[in-house]
Amino acid sequence: QVQLVESGGGLVQAGGSLRLSCAASGPISSINAMAWYRQAPGKQRDLVARIAAGGSRNYADSVRGRFTISRDNPWNTVYLQMNSLEPEDTAVYYCNAVLLASDSRYYNYWGQGTQVTVSS
Repeated sequence: QVQLVESGGGLVQAGGSLRLSCAASGPISSINAMAWYRQAPGKQRDLVARIAAGGSRNYADSVRGRFTISRDNPWNTVYLQMNSLEPEDTAVYYCNAVLLASDSRYYNYWGQGTQVTVSS
């Protein structure tokens, strides 16, 4: 069974940094893309950053220049380096992956979420 396990959330003061990690495990043939989303209380879940198999990266306007998404090689882990954190970044951060499974079909997976709280 494919699993995404996140780590690295926590409480930090405004201006500080955190690094989130998300490791994929299980019967994975290849990874098409991995991404980080976040959801604040009472709000929808929004894309924060995405990295595709070819290496292209996309960022939400609100985090561009402050957050960096990266991956290891061989690829099974994605990271989100978050710098210059602001109280508005407070949310539950979810890892997302589009994976090619052993049955040759693409599946969409979510991690359990990790809380990031930025105090002012």
